[in-house]
Amino acid sequence: MRNSQRILTAAGDFDPFVGGTDPALANRVSLDLVDIVAQLRRTRENWRRSQQRSCDVGGRELPSREALSAIIDGLRGALFPMRLGPPDLRQESEDYYVGYMLDIALNRLLAQVRLELRYPARHGDQAPGMADAQALEIVRGLGAALPEVRSLLDSDVVAAYQGDPAAHSVDEVLLSYPGVHAMIHHRIAHRLHVLGAPLLARLIAEIAHGETGIDIHPGATIGPGFFIDHGTGVVIGETAQIGRNVRLYQAVTLGAKRFTTDENGNLQKGVPRHPIIEDDVVIYAGATILGRVTIGRGSSIGGNVWLTRSLPPGSRITQASTRDDTVRDAAGS
Repeated sequence: MRNSQRILTAAGDFDPFVGGTDPALANRVSLDLVDIVAQLRRTRENWRRSQQRSCDVGGRELPSREALSAIIDGLRGALFPMRLGPPDLRQESEDYYVGYMLDIALNRLLAQVRLELRYPARHGDQAPGMADAQALEIVRGLGAALPEVRSLLDSDVVAAYQGDPAAHSVDEVLLSYPGVHAMIHHRIAHRLHVLGAPLLARLIAEIAHGETGIDIHPGATIGPGFFIDHGTGVVIGETAQIGRNVRLYQAVTLGAKRFTTDENGNLQKGVPRHPIIEDDVVIYAGATILGRVTIGRGSSIGGNVWLTRSLPPGSRITQASTRDDTVRDAAGS
C-alpha cells in the first residue's frame, strides 16, 4: 500500500481525536482513507451544487450547536448565579460574575446570530452589513429581556414547587426538575424566535429536547407559572398558545390536526394549527389535543384523552366522557 494511503497503523501514530500519540493504535487496521476522503469531498460538492451553494465559502456558514450549548450554560448561570453558576461563587462576587458571564455569552451569541443572518444574505439581495447590524439588535434585545425572562422562570419554579407534593424546596425544583430545565431553554429560545433568529432558537430548543425529552417549539407562547411535571414525551407545537398557571404531565401532546397546503400542494408555514390553552388548565399524562381548538379556563383534561374540539371554561374531560360522546355522535344525537 502506498505510504499516502497508510494511516493509523503504527504505534505512536498521531490521533487527531486525542490530540497526541496513542500506543493502543499499534494494532489498528490499515484503511484506504485517501479514497474515502476524496469520495466524501465529491459527495459534498455534488450536494452544494444541487442546493446552489458556494463551494468556496472560506469558513463555517451556519451556527454551531456546540457553541450554543456553551452559551446557554453561561446564560443559565447569569440568570441564576448562586444556583446554576460556578460552585465556588460567593454573593459578594455575584454581580461581577453576572456581568462577566453576560459579556462572554452575549458576545459569543452575537457571532452565532451573525452566522444565521449572513447565510440568507449571501444568497439574496441583503448586504452583509445589514445582517450584522440586525444581529447586534437581536442580541441587544435578548440582553434587555433577560430580567423579564428571570421573572417568568421564577414563576415557573414556584408553580412547580406548589404543584408537586414531592418537591421539598424551590432550590430542588430549579436544580433537578427537567421541566424547569426545558423552560429555561424555551424562555430564551422564544425571545430569539420573536427577535428574528429562528434557527438559533430551534437549536436551543433541540438541545433541551435531547437533554429532557421535552419538545417545545420556540414559537410557542407560554404564560407565567407554567409547570411540566415529569415531562418525558411532552410535545408543544409552534403556534400553541398557553395561558397562566397551566400544568402538563408527561406525554402530553399539543399538536396539529392537519396541515394546510397551497394550490401546488406545498405546506403553508406559520399557519395557526395548534391548541390555545387558557389560564389554570390541567392536562394529565398521555392526553393529546390536536388542531386550533381552545381549552377554556380552569378545565381539566384526563389522562390518555384524545381531543380535537374546543371546550368551554371549567370543563372536565375523561376517557369515559369522550367515549360517551363518540357513542352518542354515532347514534345521530
